[in-house]
Amino acid sequence: MYKQVYLKRGKEESLLRYHPWIFSGAINKIEEGLEEGDIVRVMTHDDRFIAVGHFQIGSIAIRVLSFHDVKIDDMFWESRLSAAFHARQSVGIIREEGNDTGEFPNTTYRLAHGEGDNLPGLVIDVYGKTAVMQAHSVGMHVCRGEIAKALVKVMGDKLDSIYYKSETTLPFKADLGQENGFIYGDTDNNIAIENGLKFHIDWLKGQKTGFFIDQRENRSLLEYYAKGRSVLNMFCYTGGFSVYAMRGGAEVVHSVDSSAKAIELTNKNVELNFPNDLRHEAICEDAFKYLDDNDGKYDLIILDPPAFAKHRSALKNGLRGYTRLNVKGFEKIKPGGILFTFSCSQVVTKDNFRQAVFTAAAQAGRKVRILHQIHQPADHPINIYHPEGEYLKGLVLYVE
Repeated sequence: MYKQVYLKRGKEESLLRYHPWIFSGAINKIEEGLEEGDIVRVMTHDDRFIAVGHFQIGSIAIRVLSFHDVKIDDMFWESRLSAAFHARQSVGIIREEGNDTGEFPNTTYRLAHGEGDNLPGLVIDVYGKTAVMQAHSVGMHVCRGEIAKALVKVMGDKLDSIYYKSETTLPFKADLGQENGFIYGDTDNNIAIENGLKFHIDWLKGQKTGFFIDQRENRSLLEYYAKGRSVLNMFCYTGGFSVYAMRGGAEVVHSVDSSAKAIELTNKNVELNFPNDLRHEAICEDAFKYLDDNDGKYDLIILDPPAFAKHRSALKNGLRGYTRLNVKGFEKIKPGGILFTFSCSQVVTKDNFRQAVFTAAAQAGRKVRILHQIHQPADHPINIYHPEGEYLKGLVLYVE
């Protein structure tokens, strides 16, 4: 049915522990005619079946779709997407209306989170009735039509359109000529609801799929602490933390980003929820320069920078960057202030990040208590056999 790939002796050990990646160095031979993006059957050195997956040129040569000898067809995609959808429903993330327990409506969530949902190389984010699909492997790109068809079947009338956005996530060497665009339906309504708040989602030109859904619960936590505080939201992007802080009763909220486009989108989102509210101001400025120029003005600071270390080779410099940034945060925050600080670098472990923040606190000479250790939400699940999927980590700190 599918072409076969044979592993070197002993290289099946990680697969017996259900790890979903096969590295190129583990492969002994491949059948002739195999092309990037093809589905392959993976065999041990002694000709035993062990997995089926997508083949790709590069360090990660095969992303495992199943450890059973199954056909990857419409039924397979429907089954996987249905399991992912029902998992979100079962933990209460999808809420089209509010409820008696005080939960707000929420129609912004991640439906498919790669390896965390046994769909390696695939991300699907849902904004209202629009799904934004992103392929991170050639195999998922090749299967995009089948996946879209299955998604429509699984979600039914909860879905009006699917926007495919993979220009920047697919390997450029594959030369796929990929263009972003709608592959099902069409819409110009880009407003989604997250915990009762409205946001413009820029899936056309924005980062990721247009919004950082992974901070949803952390934004809610910030709302809890915002009442009566002066809030500084660094690296604000679309202003998510700022909007939550305003609903939480902050006295003043300043949003800072070096991108003029981000500042424009932040102002739109604030205006969408709090029209003509003079508590908010957005500033286009370098983060370090702004912190240098503003000492002791804020008693709640959010430091949510882009990844400082995207590859293991950049880990050392990345940790220096996190330390330097948090030193600034500790130096500038008022006594009794609360600091929310994050790393979204996958190669930075929880211990790495905590050590960097510990070092920053010591250099700044402040007394610091950890209030919360926070991470990615339930719609960004971590496959227990794939610890690499744990990428977002954060600390909420009380600074004397």
